[in-house]
Amino acid sequence: MSGFDLLDPVIQHHVVNSLGWQELRPLQDSAVRPVLDGEDAILLAPTAGGKTEAALFPLLSRMSAQRWQGLSVLYLCPLKALLNNLQPRVATYSAWTGHTAATWHGDVTAAKRAAIMRDRPDVLLTTPESLESILVSRSVDAEQLFGNLQAVVIDEVHAFAGDDRGWHLLAVLARIESLLGRPLQRIGMSATVGNPTELLQWLQSADTTRVGSVIAPEVPTNAIAAMETSLVVREGSILPALASVDVTVDYVGSVENAVKVIAALHHGEKRLVFVDSRRLAEELGEGLHDAGITVFLSHSSLSATERRRSEEAFADARDCVIVATSTLELGIDVGDLDRVIQINAPRTVSSFLQRLGRTGRRPGTSRNCLFLALDSSNLVSVLGMLMCWSAGWVEPVTPPVAPRHIAAQQVLAYALQHHKIPLTDWKKPWGTLPLFDSTAQQAFDYLLEEKFLERDGGIAFIGPAAEQRFGRRHFMDLLAVFTAAPQFTVMAGRNDIGFVETEVLTESVEGPRVLLLGGRSWLVTHIDWKRRLCYVESTTVTGRAKWGSAGEGASFPIARGMRAVILGAAPAGVTLTRRARDDIEGTRADRNVAVSSDALVITRDGGDWRWWTWAGSRANRTLSAWLPDLVPPRQSARSDYIRLHSDLDPRQISDALAAARRPDAPKPLPFVDPKAVRGLKFSAALPDKLAALTLSSRLLDSESANMVLTDPVQIHSVH
Repeated sequence: MSGFDLLDPVIQHHVVNSLGWQELRPLQDSAVRPVLDGEDAILLAPTAGGKTEAALFPLLSRMSAQRWQGLSVLYLCPLKALLNNLQPRVATYSAWTGHTAATWHGDVTAAKRAAIMRDRPDVLLTTPESLESILVSRSVDAEQLFGNLQAVVIDEVHAFAGDDRGWHLLAVLARIESLLGRPLQRIGMSATVGNPTELLQWLQSADTTRVGSVIAPEVPTNAIAAMETSLVVREGSILPALASVDVTVDYVGSVENAVKVIAALHHGEKRLVFVDSRRLAEELGEGLHDAGITVFLSHSSLSATERRRSEEAFADARDCVIVATSTLELGIDVGDLDRVIQINAPRTVSSFLQRLGRTGRRPGTSRNCLFLALDSSNLVSVLGMLMCWSAGWVEPVTPPVAPRHIAAQQVLAYALQHHKIPLTDWKKPWGTLPLFDSTAQQAFDYLLEEKFLERDGGIAFIGPAAEQRFGRRHFMDLLAVFTAAPQFTVMAGRNDIGFVETEVLTESVEGPRVLLLGGRSWLVTHIDWKRRLCYVESTTVTGRAKWGSAGEGASFPIARGMRAVILGAAPAGVTLTRRARDDIEGTRADRNVAVSSDALVITRDGGDWRWWTWAGSRANRTLSAWLPDLVPPRQSARSDYIRLHSDLDPRQISDALAAARRPDAPKPLPFVDPKAVRGLKFSAALPDKLAALTLSSRLLDSESANMVLTDPVQIHSVH
């Protein structure tokens, strides 16, 4: 019996007659039985692979068959925009079986929230942060609201799992299960990831008693095995197959040239251009606008109204361009897309797969991506990433280690929710979730000592330090896991345009202060420092965009892909334009001293020694900590090389590397700047040493660093 045959007859009818489908997709059909049986699951499919339907159709069938009443399903997303985008579709599917769906997040008005509480939906779309806000709200009876809850669907689960928001999500779910006294079915949905079985175990909070499976019929078995072991395969690699996609790499050399290429190509088509920074999005958007191209922008510092305007206009338009950061990488629908253009390289193969999956959705079209490299270094990065992709490798999703700050936040949030927390067995509400390590009691004692918690007999409750540090706006600072630099809201009349960081309003400028935001230039007319408002008016003077977003460098596999490119390799299934071929040949000639097919290279050019590890930024940071006699302190971590002390000779370098290879060699954690510790959300609720230990352990890549130490080394000077 097929999965379709097991669905509720009403859903079967609408699949055929309302959606016009002749059959379910392989993922959708394979997911029906395990979801109907109440199993946990990871649903894997390429972007636009029908994952939402794969989860909801069997859940709605169970809802009808088992007569679930009231709020039964939570649908969690990482972005409010994604929730808004999904709402009509989820509501339509729910209505087929006589059920309802509603959305609850920070932009939903108080009136709409009150309506939800009066007439509770069967499916609630929300974020983990809003979910916790409901838990701690004094106006909501959480036990009554969630009393009939049966299942949780987590969209884009990889986006949670690789971030602290994932630990927060699992911790909140654990508290709900503790409140109800029973487990909830957990269904995670994702495009291709490198370690799906581990991702399922993470989703299940490491509870070995739970039943679950990875459902990925559209990903070949040997590709899954390769992903699980992080091996590189060259046959049967991860979908989409190389033959089914068009990937082209071009070298343009500047933003101005990128504007010319984008403006000249694919007239009459809808193009989505991905960039790696808000600043670049603004500069490219302004250039395209000046070139007469219909252009829209989407990034995190634009207001929700501006982003929504762009997304809606782009969905309805044809001959246009939308320039976006990763805000449009996830499953937000922007209509029938013709082309994806990527400026420079995305940081991961997984990100590239998400972006590539935006195309080829219409019959008769294929998935495609045009890379435009702005300089030679970025061209090498693009090709290094594509070496991994063409070999069938994609990153494993790895939860951040040592989430001590999230554990401290959860203790305080639990005390806020229940108005108390026991002093003994206080970790019980989180069950098997590995949120607390051997330092947990030390951190809990610190909360008591510093008055974040006030002791009273055998219980504790929110203390004055927590009130002072997190209590503003009804403890909203305690409930937001992600952090951002202080920002000012930019107002053009009564319209909210977006946000800029304080630095762009305080740095010295000659002449008027002009901002670039939303692809347009704005003259600053007044700054309300107390209310953090910046008033502007339109101007023809070119403005400036600036945000402080650095990001992590390349990973070990991508950096090694870059090395292979310098050695002469090329990614399979990728077309290089003449400009790209000429530039990469020039780069190979210029950097041939940095690579050898037989060993890693240490070169001296002038006064500097450079160890060309091609190991990625985290491994290089780790090696810098392990080799203080070789490496000057506190240098910026690059992906390709480490700078060594200039006064060393080859014998000293060889001896230091030999010493580091010994099993008993000390391997200290990387240095952490105290300013970085202050930037760790909830670090105030941890002892300084534990906060620093948390950050330094996250900078570590011991496995890759040890691999580098085992590689042979050639040392020579360049004249």
